[in-house]
Amino acid sequence: MDNINRSEIIDTVFKDATEGIIVSDMDGYIRMANSSAARMLGYTDVELHALKIEDIVPSKIRGRHHQHRENYNKELNARPMGAGLDLYAERKDGTQLPVEISLSPVQIKGKKFIVAFIIDITVRKGIEVTVNEKQQELERVAAALITTNEGLEKKVSDRTKVLQEAIRELEKSRNELKVALEKEKDLNDLKSRFISMASHEFRTPLTTILSSASLISEYVETSNNDKREKHISRIKSAVNNLNDILSDFLSLSKLEEGKIHTEYRKFDLPHLVIEVVSDLQLNAKVGQEIVYQHEGNTEVILDSKLIKNILINLINNAVKFSPENKKINVSTIVNDDSVSFEIKDQGIGISLEDQKHLFERFFRAKNAFNIQGTGLGLHIVGSYVDLMNGSLELNSELEKGTAIKITFFQQK
Repeated sequence: MDNINRSEIIDTVFKDATEGIIVSDMDGYIRMANSSAARMLGYTDVELHALKIEDIVPSKIRGRHHQHRENYNKELNARPMGAGLDLYAERKDGTQLPVEISLSPVQIKGKKFIVAFIIDITVRKGIEVTVNEKQQELERVAAALITTNEGLEKKVSDRTKVLQEAIRELEKSRNELKVALEKEKDLNDLKSRFISMASHEFRTPLTTILSSASLISEYVETSNNDKREKHISRIKSAVNNLNDILSDFLSLSKLEEGKIHTEYRKFDLPHLVIEVVSDLQLNAKVGQEIVYQHEGNTEVILDSKLIKNILINLINNAVKFSPENKKINVSTIVNDDSVSFEIKDQGIGISLEDQKHLFERFFRAKNAFNIQGTGLGLHIVGSYVDLMNGSLELNSELEKGTAIKITFFQQK
């Protein structure tokens, strides 16, 4: 490294990056572009350098893009482009390419430029369509099972076969999605971490679907109607939970921009916690047991959706970072004015040095790099706690475990 200067490193990274990189001036003229961008769009390097940004925008919105660019120039900041929207670039041959784009303003020798990082997401789009189709098929099969009232034994057997085939296809699609996401980690660190987070959070409801569907196939006798209905209900609940989780994590940018607001209502706290613990117990390792205790009143006035997301994050972490055959203790205490939650595990613990940065976005403790995760869970928890004006206390010691206590004042 002593014989390589910083400029050479940056130049090599720019030229050899597998994602497209385009640098334009404030008027939209392309000043630099790497080979990946040119290849992705079907141009030679020379051809691409002669274009404006509007030349690679789909024709149907090209006329409006100038105004979008002017608006961005007025409030320059690093951010993803078109958050929540499907973005496309237009190739030289007129075909459209699904992309993800991140924008970053830079200033060189007093002159402002915009750097666009472009990722081809054609493979992921195809996988997402397949997953959605399988999910819809799963919902149709579940609905058919619920409405079956005649010839139940034979019909349930037939539907179970269809359901098992759908689950096998869904598992196959999920594996393909996982492979695609792992490949994209090398293209864009920020984007891949976000996608990994979404994939991580999908596991709990998917596990519920798979386990309940497998159990349905065992309850073929008419006397097992209640058990079948129970697991069908869990499948529907898990599918709905998938949609809720996707909505929550796609709104992460809104959370950081202050666009998510609390919605307080009265609800039964132990009922909510027991529901979360029951679902997450299915994800536990061999011998792990999630033990819940409650003290005080049962009804509280808080944002139940944020509370549920906090519990899912913290209990999932306890399961993930604890060894087999260990207990995870969850406790809640409700007083007249306050509500406290404590999740305590006997896991790998967190060093004092890492605890200082634990709630930063994408931070991973040094002893957690070989354990799957994105480093976003505690960042989200901390943000939700702040939204509800709560306080958070963390105590941890390496190889002895971690205890996290959260306290809220109840709304009147």
